[in-house]
Parts: sequence; C-alpha cells; structure tokens
Amino acid sequence: MATAESTITTPRRSIWQSSAAQKLLAFAALIVIFLVFTFLSPYFATPENIVGILLATAVNGVLALGVTFIIITAGIDLSVGTVMTLSAVMTGLVITIFGMPIPVGIVVGILTGTTAGLINGLVISRMRIPPFIATLGMMMIARGLALVLSTIETGTVKPIYFNNTPEFRQLTMLSFLDPIIKPIAANFSVPNAVFIMFGAALVAAFILGKTVLGRYTVAIGSNEEATRLSGVNVANWKTAVYALGGVFSGLAGVMIASRLNSAQPALGVGYELDAIAAVVIGGTSLSGGEGTILGTIIGAFIISTLTNGLRIMNVPQEWQFVVTGVIVILAVYLDILRRRRN
Repeated sequence: MATAESTITTPRRSIWQSSAAQKLLAFAALIVIFLVFTFLSPYFATPENIVGILLATAVNGVLALGVTFIIITAGIDLSVGTVMTLSAVMTGLVITIFGMPIPVGIVVGILTGTTAGLINGLVISRMRIPPFIATLGMMMIARGLALVLSTIETGTVKPIYFNNTPEFRQLTMLSFLDPIIKPIAANFSVPNAVFIMFGAALVAAFILGKTVLGRYTVAIGSNEEATRLSGVNVANWKTAVYALGGVFSGLAGVMIASRLNSAQPALGVGYELDAIAAVVIGGTSLSGGEGTILGTIIGAFIISTLTNGLRIMNVPQEWQFVVTGVIVILAVYLDILRRRRN
C-alpha cells in the first residue's frame, strides 16, 4: 500500500529554468547581437574592432567578477567603479611619483581595492548598514580620495601619466601570442588584458565552485538566517566576500591605468552600472543564492558588443544608455518569472 510520502513527487525544474539554460540563452543573445551588427555595418566585424570589443570587455569583466560574488549574497556594491579609479591613482602615485618598481605599484593598487572592499564588508556586516547605503558612501569616499591624491605632485587635479615606465603599458596592451598570431593575421592581436580577464575568471570560478568561501557565498544568498543558525559566522564570510570584490576592483584599476597609460582621477563613475548589468544579464539573481562566473563573462561581452555596435551605427550615447537599461530590466524580469515557476 502506497503511503502519503511515497505519493509526493518533487517538482522537476524545466530545462528552461536551469542555470545552464540561462547561460545558453545569454550566449545565444550574444551571437545574435554580433551577427546583426555584422550585417548592418561592414566596419563591425573587422579585426581592429573585435580587438576593441575585447579590450572594452576586459576591465568591465574583471569588475563584474567581484560584483558576482556580492550579488550572489543578495548584496550590492555601487563603489566598484570609483574604487577602481582610486586603485589606479594609487598605482600611479607609487610608480610615477614615488618611483617604486612596477610590481610594487601593482600590489599597492590591488591592496587599495581590497582595503576598500574590506571596509565595505565590515560596515555592512558589523554596523548592519544596508549594502546600498554603505557602498554608496564608499563610492563617494573613493572618488574624493582619488581626486585629492591626484593633486600631490602639482597641487591641481590632473591625470598621472606613466611616460617614464613604458613597460607598465605593455602589461596589458602587448600580446604574448603575437609571435604565433602575427604571421597568420598581421592586423590581429589579442592584448594581454583579455588573458588577464580570463585568468581572473578561472580563479573566480574556482573560488565560487570549489572553496568554502564559494559555498558560503551561495548559502548566505539563499537563506542567510538558516546559514547563521547552522553555525556559520555569516558576518565574517560576508566581509570576506566584499573584500574579494575589492580585489577584483583593484585589479581592474591596475588594468585600466595600464591600458590608458595614465591614472585618470575623474574616471570610474558609471563603471559600476556596467558591471552590475553584466552580472544580471549573465543570469545572476538579484535575490541572491544563484549565479555563475561564465554567465557574468557572457554578460560583459553582451554589454561591450552592444555598446560598440550602437556606436558604430552612430546611435547617440543617450540612446545607448536607454537600450542597455531596457535590456537590464528585461533580464531581471525574466529572472523573476523563472523564480516564480520554481
């Protein structure tokens, strides 16, 4: 005789509701966008423009990696853009103004981002200030500090250039694959910045999928109270997540300083929106508890490809913002619909 327990069946998730399907749909959208712009403009699919898309994706992709961890915990970080700028300025100060070796400047830049992320985490987890407010405050603090620090040499706000250290620019703009690619495609070169992004993505994927920090990141986002009741020190792990986000912001700061061959103290505002958009489009849920690194990288490529294509089509910048905003809203709405059906 069948018991009541044996007749209860666990609802099966549709294949379209799975994480793999979300990444597949995002990748399909990327391909469609690429093909549409290739058809509309003969200048889109050129080697030079593809390299431009890759470069634009590199910095935003690294920023978005850190944001992925934070959003999976059901948090948010509005400071990643200006923290990136502050890290770039600190790198410039150490290398150009203080004359320290390039590796020291890189370490200082990454540590600057890590420190800002750590402070965010402590304010959120210990002082119980909502992530939106805490990171909004850090966004303004980092922006102000970047402007103040850029005045050390001349007394006025101005970029810090790396003209005396050309090796610093080569870190991201040269390609270690040139000896292999150049004989085949003379006009095509994949800059090191792209490989740095993919390397950072592999590290992030390992942390999220194979470490205790990754497991607790998902657990906190899925049910913070249950995680706390199970004996996990949620405050410490949440602080660690924000500090990790700061590491990626610091790395992005070093990368953009190297790419531009300068630390631009007024840069950074708006980068946090592109990073968050990439994470959301890639399938990470704003409700927390779900997200992947692969999805985030695909989302970053969608943002860069869309922006580049619209620019080539001479679409005004204000309309580019409109299109990106509509896509983000649709991505969030699809996530809401998917969760309702679970």
